[in-house]
Amino acid sequence: MLDDLTSSLHDGMSLDSTAIEGAIDAMVREEHSAEQKAAFLTALAKKGETVEEISGFACGLRAMAIAPPIDRSLRDEAILDVCGTGGDHQNTFNISTTVALVLAASGVTVAKHGNRAITSRSGSADVLEALGIPVDLPPDQAAASLQDHGFAFLFAPHYHPAFKHIVPARKLCAAQGQRTIFNFLGPLLNPVQPSAQLIGVPRPDLCSQLGQVLQSMGVERGMVVCGSVGEAGFLDELSTLGENHVAEFYQGRGFHESSWRPDGFVQHEAKLSDLAGGDANHNAQLVRDILAGTLRGPKRDAVLLNSSAALLVAGKVSSMQEGWDKAAKTIDSGQAEQKLASLTKKSV
Repeated sequence: MLDDLTSSLHDGMSLDSTAIEGAIDAMVREEHSAEQKAAFLTALAKKGETVEEISGFACGLRAMAIAPPIDRSLRDEAILDVCGTGGDHQNTFNISTTVALVLAASGVTVAKHGNRAITSRSGSADVLEALGIPVDLPPDQAAASLQDHGFAFLFAPHYHPAFKHIVPARKLCAAQGQRTIFNFLGPLLNPVQPSAQLIGVPRPDLCSQLGQVLQSMGVERGMVVCGSVGEAGFLDELSTLGENHVAEFYQGRGFHESSWRPDGFVQHEAKLSDLAGGDANHNAQLVRDILAGTLRGPKRDAVLLNSSAALLVAGKVSSMQEGWDKAAKTIDSGQAEQKLASLTKKSV
Protein backbone atom coordinates (compact mmCIF):
# COMPACT_ATOMS: atom_id res chain seq x y z
CA MET A 1 0.00 0.00 0.00
CA LEU A 2 2.58 2.57 1.11
CA ASP A 3 5.00 1.68 -1.68
CA ASP A 4 2.21 2.11 -4.24
CA LEU A 5 1.41 5.55 -2.86
CA THR A 6 5.09 6.48 -2.98
CA SER A 7 5.21 5.50 -6.65
CA SER A 8 2.14 7.62 -7.36
CA LEU A 9 3.78 10.60 -5.68
CA HIS A 10 6.89 10.13 -7.80
CA ASP A 11 4.58 10.37 -10.82
CA GLY A 12 3.32 13.73 -9.57
CA MET A 13 -0.09 12.51 -8.45
CA SER A 14 -1.67 14.07 -5.36
CA LEU A 15 -3.40 11.97 -2.71
CA ASP A 16 -7.18 11.89 -2.39
CA SER A 17 -8.94 11.41 0.95
CA THR A 18 -8.94 7.60 0.67
CA ALA A 19 -5.22 7.53 -0.10
CA ILE A 20 -4.49 9.88 2.80
CA GLU A 21 -6.38 7.61 5.20
CA GLY A 22 -4.42 4.63 3.90
CA ALA A 23 -1.12 6.45 4.24
CA ILE A 24 -1.83 7.48 7.82
CA ASP A 25 -2.85 3.94 8.71
CA ALA A 26 0.39 2.61 7.22
CA MET A 27 2.54 5.24 8.95
CA VAL A 28 1.26 4.44 12.45
CA ARG A 29 1.69 0.68 12.14
CA GLU A 30 4.79 -1.48 12.37
CA GLU A 31 4.20 -3.44 9.16
CA HIS A 32 6.21 -0.97 7.08
CA SER A 33 9.86 -0.20 7.73
CA ALA A 34 11.22 3.21 8.66
CA GLU A 35 12.90 3.28 5.25
CA GLN A 36 9.58 2.77 3.46
CA LYS A 37 7.93 5.47 5.53
CA ALA A 38 10.84 7.86 4.93
CA ALA A 39 10.63 7.21 1.19
CA PHE A 40 6.93 8.08 1.25
CA LEU A 41 7.49 11.28 3.23
CA THR A 42 10.32 12.30 0.92
CA ALA A 43 8.25 11.69 -2.21
CA LEU A 44 5.36 13.69 -0.77
CA ALA A 45 7.63 16.61 0.09
CA LYS A 46 9.31 16.63 -3.30
CA LYS A 47 5.95 16.59 -5.08
CA GLY A 48 4.78 19.42 -2.83
CA GLU A 49 2.01 18.98 -0.29
CA THR A 50 -1.42 20.32 -1.24
CA VAL A 51 -3.85 22.01 1.13
CA GLU A 52 -6.00 18.88 0.98
CA GLU A 53 -3.07 16.62 1.86
CA ILE A 54 -1.90 18.71 4.82
CA SER A 55 -5.47 19.08 6.09
CA GLY A 56 -6.16 15.38 5.64
CA PHE A 57 -3.04 14.31 7.52
CA ALA A 58 -3.68 16.85 10.28
CA CYS A 59 -7.30 15.82 10.79
CA GLY A 60 -6.48 12.12 10.65
CA LEU A 61 -3.60 12.29 13.10
CA ARG A 62 -5.41 14.67 15.45
CA ALA A 63 -8.31 12.22 15.60
CA MET A 64 -5.85 9.67 17.03
CA ALA A 65 -4.68 12.03 19.77
CA ILE A 66 -5.66 11.71 23.42
CA ALA A 67 -8.08 14.59 23.99
CA PRO A 68 -8.37 16.33 27.37
CA PRO A 69 -11.95 16.23 28.72
CA ILE A 70 -12.69 19.92 28.18
CA ASP A 71 -15.84 21.29 29.82
CA ARG A 72 -18.23 22.55 27.15
CA SER A 73 -18.62 25.87 28.94
CA LEU A 74 -15.01 26.71 28.06
CA ARG A 75 -15.95 26.72 24.39
CA ASP A 76 -18.45 29.55 24.85
CA GLU A 77 -15.50 31.83 24.11
CA ALA A 78 -12.38 31.29 22.06
CA ILE A 79 -9.76 28.75 23.09
CA LEU A 80 -6.48 29.92 21.57
CA ASP A 81 -3.20 28.33 20.59
CA VAL A 82 -0.28 30.49 19.49
CA CYS A 83 2.89 28.90 18.18
CA GLY A 84 5.31 28.67 15.29
CA THR A 85 6.16 25.73 13.11
CA GLY A 86 9.82 26.33 13.91
CA GLY A 87 12.53 26.02 11.34
CA ASP A 88 13.42 29.70 10.92
CA HIS A 89 16.90 29.05 12.45
CA GLN A 90 17.05 32.61 13.84
CA ASN A 91 17.60 31.62 17.49
CA THR A 92 15.28 34.24 18.94
CA PHE A 93 13.97 34.02 22.49
CA ASN A 94 10.63 32.26 23.09
CA ILE A 95 8.35 34.94 21.67
CA SER A 96 5.25 32.79 21.13
CA THR A 97 5.44 31.27 24.60
CA THR A 98 5.71 34.72 26.17
CA VAL A 99 2.73 35.83 24.08
CA ALA A 100 0.72 32.82 25.27
CA LEU A 101 1.26 33.90 28.88
CA VAL A 102 0.33 37.52 28.11
CA LEU A 103 -2.87 36.29 26.45
CA ALA A 104 -3.76 34.09 29.41
CA ALA A 105 -3.24 37.09 31.68
CA SER A 106 -5.51 39.11 29.37
CA GLY A 107 -8.42 36.75 29.94
CA VAL A 108 -8.01 34.43 26.95
CA THR A 109 -8.15 30.67 27.49
CA VAL A 110 -4.86 29.36 26.06
CA ALA A 111 -4.20 25.70 25.27
CA LYS A 112 -0.57 25.68 24.18
CA HIS A 113 0.50 22.54 22.34
CA GLY A 114 4.25 22.12 21.96
CA ASN A 115 7.44 20.19 22.39
CA ARG A 116 11.04 20.49 23.42
CA ALA A 117 13.63 22.22 21.25
CA ILE A 118 14.23 20.77 17.81
CA THR A 119 15.87 23.52 15.74
CA SER A 120 16.51 25.99 18.57
CA ARG A 121 18.19 25.94 21.99
CA SER A 122 14.94 26.32 23.90
CA GLY A 123 11.54 24.97 22.88
CA SER A 124 8.26 25.93 24.52
CA ALA A 125 8.37 22.95 26.89
CA ASP A 126 11.94 23.77 27.88
CA VAL A 127 11.29 27.40 28.80
CA LEU A 128 7.98 26.70 30.57
CA GLU A 129 9.68 23.99 32.61
CA ALA A 130 12.45 26.44 33.52
CA LEU A 131 9.75 28.89 34.62
CA GLY A 132 8.28 26.24 36.91
CA ILE A 133 5.08 25.71 34.92
CA PRO A 134 4.00 22.05 34.65
CA VAL A 135 4.64 20.69 31.16
CA ASP A 136 3.75 17.03 31.68
CA LEU A 137 0.10 17.28 32.69
CA PRO A 138 -2.05 14.25 31.86
CA PRO A 139 -5.31 14.99 30.00
CA ASP A 140 -7.55 15.36 33.05
CA GLN A 141 -5.15 17.75 34.78
CA ALA A 142 -4.66 19.76 31.57
CA ALA A 143 -8.43 20.17 31.35
CA ALA A 144 -8.54 21.26 35.00
CA SER A 145 -5.75 23.77 34.44
CA LEU A 146 -7.63 25.28 31.51
CA GLN A 147 -10.76 25.53 33.65
CA ASP A 148 -9.06 26.93 36.74
CA HIS A 149 -6.20 29.00 35.31
CA GLY A 150 -7.10 29.67 31.68
CA PHE A 151 -3.83 28.08 30.58
CA ALA A 152 -2.46 24.61 30.01
CA PHE A 153 0.55 23.24 28.19
CA LEU A 154 0.02 20.02 26.27
CA PHE A 155 3.33 18.22 25.75
CA ALA A 156 2.92 16.72 22.29
CA PRO A 157 4.55 13.30 22.90
CA HIS A 158 2.09 12.59 25.74
CA TYR A 159 -0.94 13.21 23.54
CA HIS A 160 0.15 11.52 20.31
CA PRO A 161 1.21 7.95 21.17
CA ALA A 162 0.87 6.84 17.53
CA PHE A 163 3.81 9.08 16.63
CA LYS A 164 6.25 6.59 18.12
CA HIS A 165 5.87 4.60 14.91
CA ILE A 166 6.71 7.65 12.78
CA VAL A 167 9.72 9.02 14.67
CA PRO A 168 12.32 6.66 13.11
CA ALA A 169 11.25 7.68 9.59
CA ARG A 170 11.39 11.36 10.49
CA LYS A 171 14.89 10.89 11.87
CA LEU A 172 15.98 9.23 8.63
CA CYS A 173 14.65 12.17 6.65
CA ALA A 174 16.26 14.68 9.00
CA ALA A 175 19.62 12.93 8.68
CA GLN A 176 19.40 13.51 4.93
CA GLY A 177 18.38 17.14 5.33
CA GLN A 178 14.93 16.34 3.98
CA ARG A 179 11.98 18.25 5.39
CA THR A 180 8.63 16.45 5.58
CA ILE A 181 4.96 17.25 6.01
CA PHE A 182 5.55 16.97 9.76
CA ASN A 183 7.44 20.26 9.61
CA PHE A 184 4.00 21.86 9.14
CA LEU A 185 1.81 19.60 11.23
CA GLY A 186 2.82 20.41 14.82
CA PRO A 187 0.60 23.49 15.28
CA LEU A 188 -2.30 21.70 13.55
CA LEU A 189 -2.45 18.74 15.92
CA ASN A 190 -3.53 20.38 19.18
CA PRO A 191 -5.82 17.75 20.78
CA VAL A 192 -7.95 20.46 22.41
CA GLN A 193 -8.95 21.57 18.88
CA PRO A 194 -8.77 25.31 19.64
CA SER A 195 -11.26 27.58 17.91
CA ALA A 196 -8.66 30.32 17.34
CA GLN A 197 -5.05 29.97 16.24
CA LEU A 198 -2.10 32.22 15.49
CA ILE A 199 0.60 30.27 13.67
CA GLY A 200 4.01 31.47 12.55
CA VAL A 201 5.73 29.94 9.52
CA PRO A 202 9.33 30.38 8.28
CA ARG A 203 8.48 31.24 4.64
CA PRO A 204 5.96 33.78 3.29
CA ASP A 205 4.60 31.34 0.69
CA LEU A 206 3.36 29.09 3.50
CA CYS A 207 1.00 31.72 4.96
CA SER A 208 -1.79 31.26 2.45
CA GLN A 209 -1.43 27.48 2.33
CA LEU A 210 -1.48 26.97 6.10
CA GLY A 211 -4.25 29.53 6.48
CA GLN A 212 -6.42 27.57 4.07
CA VAL A 213 -5.59 24.38 5.97
CA LEU A 214 -6.69 25.93 9.28
CA GLN A 215 -9.92 27.12 7.72
CA SER A 216 -10.65 23.73 6.18
CA MET A 217 -10.10 22.08 9.59
CA GLY A 218 -12.91 24.09 11.15
CA VAL A 219 -10.90 26.70 13.04
CA GLU A 220 -13.20 29.70 13.46
CA ARG A 221 -10.60 32.47 13.63
CA GLY A 222 -7.07 32.08 12.30
CA MET A 223 -3.97 34.00 11.32
CA VAL A 224 -0.77 32.65 9.77
CA VAL A 225 2.21 34.99 9.76
CA CYS A 226 5.80 35.26 8.57
CA GLY A 227 8.02 38.21 9.39
CA SER A 228 11.00 39.50 7.44
CA VAL A 229 14.28 40.30 9.15
CA GLY A 230 15.95 41.67 6.04
CA GLU A 231 18.92 39.87 4.55
CA ALA A 232 18.91 37.40 7.46
CA GLY A 233 15.68 35.84 6.19
CA PHE A 234 12.41 35.35 8.03
CA LEU A 235 10.90 34.68 11.45
CA ASP A 236 8.02 32.34 12.22
CA GLU A 237 6.55 35.28 14.14
CA LEU A 238 5.39 38.78 13.30
CA SER A 239 8.55 40.83 12.90
CA THR A 240 9.30 44.26 14.32
CA LEU A 241 12.24 44.48 11.91
CA GLY A 242 10.61 44.40 8.47
CA GLU A 243 7.64 43.46 6.33
CA ASN A 244 5.10 40.97 7.62
CA HIS A 245 3.16 38.54 5.45
CA VAL A 246 -0.25 37.58 6.83
CA ALA A 247 -3.13 35.30 5.88
CA GLU A 248 -6.19 35.57 8.12
CA PHE A 249 -9.86 34.68 8.40
CA TYR A 250 -12.60 35.41 10.92
CA GLN A 251 -15.65 33.15 10.82
CA GLY A 252 -17.87 34.40 8.00
CA ARG A 253 -15.55 37.21 6.88
CA GLY A 254 -13.73 35.23 4.23
CA PHE A 255 -9.99 34.89 3.70
CA HIS A 256 -7.62 37.84 3.46
CA GLU A 257 -3.92 38.14 2.65
CA SER A 258 -1.79 41.21 3.28
CA SER A 259 1.74 42.49 3.73
CA TRP A 260 2.59 45.35 6.04
CA ARG A 261 5.38 46.92 8.05
CA PRO A 262 5.13 47.50 11.81
CA ASP A 263 6.38 51.09 11.66
CA GLY A 264 3.34 52.50 13.46
CA PHE A 265 3.79 50.16 16.42
CA VAL A 266 7.46 49.64 17.12
CA GLN A 267 8.82 51.91 19.82
CA HIS A 268 12.50 50.95 19.69
CA GLU A 269 14.87 50.61 16.76
CA ALA A 270 16.23 47.10 16.66
CA LYS A 271 18.21 44.50 14.79
CA LEU A 272 17.90 40.72 14.79
CA SER A 273 20.52 40.27 17.51
CA ASP A 274 18.29 42.30 19.86
CA LEU A 275 15.78 39.43 19.76
CA ALA A 276 18.35 36.72 20.45
CA GLY A 277 17.69 34.08 23.05
CA GLY A 278 19.82 31.53 24.84
CA ASP A 279 19.21 28.31 26.69
CA ALA A 280 16.01 27.56 28.59
CA ASN A 281 17.13 29.18 31.84
CA HIS A 282 18.31 32.34 30.08
CA ASN A 283 15.06 32.61 28.13
CA ALA A 284 12.98 31.95 31.24
CA GLN A 285 14.56 34.98 32.89
CA LEU A 286 13.77 37.06 29.81
CA VAL A 287 10.15 35.94 30.03
CA ARG A 288 9.98 36.82 33.73
CA ASP A 289 11.43 40.28 33.10
CA ILE A 290 9.09 40.99 30.18
CA LEU A 291 6.02 39.88 32.12
CA ALA A 292 7.13 41.92 35.14
CA GLY A 293 7.45 45.00 32.94
CA THR A 294 11.10 45.51 33.87
CA LEU A 295 12.49 44.52 30.46
CA ARG A 296 11.56 47.01 27.78
CA GLY A 297 13.01 47.66 24.36
CA PRO A 298 13.00 45.42 21.27
CA LYS A 299 12.05 42.17 23.03
CA ARG A 300 9.00 43.74 24.64
CA ASP A 301 8.05 45.29 21.28
CA ALA A 302 8.16 41.85 19.65
CA VAL A 303 5.92 40.40 22.37
CA LEU A 304 3.45 43.29 22.15
CA LEU A 305 3.20 43.08 18.35
CA ASN A 306 2.51 39.35 18.40
CA SER A 307 0.20 39.68 21.40
CA SER A 308 -1.77 42.28 19.43
CA ALA A 309 -2.36 39.78 16.65
CA ALA A 310 -3.23 37.01 19.10
CA LEU A 311 -5.78 39.19 20.88
CA LEU A 312 -7.31 40.05 17.52
CA VAL A 313 -7.53 36.38 16.57
CA ALA A 314 -9.08 35.56 19.96
CA GLY A 315 -11.77 38.19 19.38
CA LYS A 316 -10.76 40.28 22.39
CA VAL A 317 -9.97 43.42 20.36
CA SER A 318 -11.05 44.86 17.02
CA SER A 319 -7.70 46.24 15.82
CA MET A 320 -3.97 45.69 16.15
CA GLN A 321 -3.58 49.05 17.90
CA GLU A 322 -6.22 48.12 20.46
CA GLY A 323 -4.43 44.80 20.92
CA TRP A 324 -1.07 46.50 21.46
CA ASP A 325 -2.56 48.80 24.09
CA LYS A 326 -4.36 45.95 25.86
CA ALA A 327 -1.24 43.76 25.95
CA ALA A 328 0.85 46.65 27.28
CA LYS A 329 -1.74 47.31 29.99
CA THR A 330 -1.78 43.62 30.95
CA ILE A 331 1.97 43.78 31.55
CA ASP A 332 2.20 47.24 33.11
CA SER A 333 -0.71 46.62 35.50
CA GLY A 334 1.01 43.57 36.98
CA GLN A 335 -1.57 41.12 35.61
CA ALA A 336 0.99 39.23 33.52
CA GLU A 337 3.38 38.77 36.43
CA GLN A 338 0.48 37.65 38.64
CA LYS A 339 -0.63 35.10 36.06
CA LEU A 340 2.88 33.67 35.89
CA ALA A 341 2.97 33.40 39.67
CA SER A 342 -0.35 31.56 39.75
CA LEU A 343 0.78 29.09 37.10
CA THR A 344 4.05 28.31 38.86
CA LYS A 345 2.29 27.37 42.10
CA LYS A 346 1.48 24.03 40.42
CA SER A 347 -1.89 24.04 42.12
CA VAL A 348 -3.51 21.78 39.51
